[in-house]
Amino acid sequence: MFLHFPLLIIAIYAFNTEDAAFSFPPQGLTLRWFSEAAGRSDILESVTLSLKIAALSTAIALVLGTLAAGALWRSTFFGKNAVSLLLLLPIALPGIITGLALLTAFKAVGLEPGLLTIVVGHATFCVVVVFNNVIARFRRTSWSLVEASMDLGATGWQTFRYVVLPNLGSALLAGGMLAFALSFDEIIVTTFTAGHERTLPLWLLNQLGRPRDVPVTNVVALLVMLVTTIPIFRGLVAHPRRR
Repeated sequence: MFLHFPLLIIAIYAFNTEDAAFSFPPQGLTLRWFSEAAGRSDILESVTLSLKIAALSTAIALVLGTLAAGALWRSTFFGKNAVSLLLLLPIALPGIITGLALLTAFKAVGLEPGLLTIVVGHATFCVVVVFNNVIARFRRTSWSLVEASMDLGATGWQTFRYVVLPNLGSALLAGGMLAFALSFDEIIVTTFTAGHERTLPLWLLNQLGRPRDVPVTNVVALLVMLVTTIPIFRGLVAHPRRR
C-alpha cells in the first residue's frame, strides 16, 4: 500500500477542480484537465514520438536479440562467455554511463542527436531483455526437435518457421513487451541522445518546473499508468491462476 500511495495521489488530483498544485483537500471532481490534455499539441507530439521510438527500438531488439540468442545457443567457441557478458553490459551499466558513451560515439561519427540516435540508444538495452528471454527459452528447447525436422526433409527456414519459432512465441512476446515498456519510459539515456526531440518522459520532467500545469501533468501520468497496466490485467484474465 505504501508503494502505491503516490500513484493514488496522482490519480485523485488528476480529477481535482483546483488548478493549484496538490491543494488539500481536493475541492471537487472534474474532467476538465482531460479535455485540456487532449487538446495540447505538445502532449500529443510527445506521446506519438515515444510510441514511435518504443516501436522501432522493440522491433530492432527483437531481431538482434533473437539472432544473438540463436548464435550462442548451440555454439561452443573461445570467448563465448565474454560475448554474453558484452550483450548484458548496456543494461547492467548505470544509465548515465551508457548515455554518455553513446553521445561520445555519435559525436565521433558526426551523427547529430535526434530520432535516430534515440532509437539506437534505446535498442542497445532493449536487445538485452529480448536476448535474456529468448536464450532462456532456447535452453529449454530440445535439439532433437530440430534434428527430427531436418531428418524429415525440412529446410533450415522451414525448421525455423514451423519448429523453432512457435517455441519462441511466448519468449518473444514477453521480451517485446518488456523492451517496449523500458523504451517508452526511458529518460536517462534519452536525455543524452534526444537533442531537440521531446519524448513523453522528457516532457513530464520539464513540467515539474511549471506548477500551473500540474493538473494536466497528473492526467498524462495517470493515462500512462493505465495504458501500462492493460497488458497485466489482460494476462491475468487470459491465464487465471491454476490451483
